[in-house]
Amino acid sequence: MDEKPDNRLKIKRVRGSHHSKMSIGAVQIFVGPENMAPYPVEAWAAEEDTYLVLSADPEVVESKEDLKQVMAQVLTTSPAAPGSVMVKAGYPLRLLAIIHDLNQEPSWKEEWVANALDGIFQEAESCKIRSLALPLLGTLHGSLERQRFLALLQDALERRSPRHLTRLWLVVPAGTSSEILAMLEAELQH
Repeated sequence: MDEKPDNRLKIKRVRGSHHSKMSIGAVQIFVGPENMAPYPVEAWAAEEDTYLVLSADPEVVESKEDLKQVMAQVLTTSPAAPGSVMVKAGYPLRLLAIIHDLNQEPSWKEEWVANALDGIFQEAESCKIRSLALPLLGTLHGSLERQRFLALLQDALERRSPRHLTRLWLVVPAGTSSEILAMLEAELQH
C-alpha cells in the first residue's frame, strides 16, 4: 500500500525579530504594514477588478491619440476573468488578483479570492519567485473577514506546496500585525 505524504503544513513560530513572523512548512510568513518591508520582494500581489480600475492612475493625462482610436480601444476592451491573475512585468513583478467585478454587488466573491490565491502561487512557482508581498485580498476593497482570508490562504498553500517561494510577506494595516499573526496561528492550529 502506497502511503500518501502529509500535505498538511506544519507551523513553527519564529522568535527574536522585530517583525512578526512564523513558518509554515518551508515558507516563512512575515506579517507587517506596507511601510515596513522585512526584505526586498521579487513580486507584489495586488487586489484588482476586471477592468483594472483599482490600479489606474488617478491623474488624468491628456491623450495625444485620436479620439476615435481611444473610443475604439474602449469599446473592444474585454474584462479580465474574476478569480484570474494578471502578470505585469517589472521589478518587483506585479501579480494582479482579479477579485472584483465593479458591475456586481457585492463586487467580490470568496471563490474569486480562493482562485486568485491559487493563481498567485502558481505564477510564483512558474516564475521561480522566492519572496512575495501579499495583502489580505478581499479585505481592502471588499468585506471579506480577515480570518476567512487566512483560512483561504492556508488552503491555497496546502494545495500548492510551493517549492521556490520561501518568504511571504502578508501586508496588513498598520497596528494589526500582532492581531493578524495570532489569527493566522489560531487558523493553522485547526
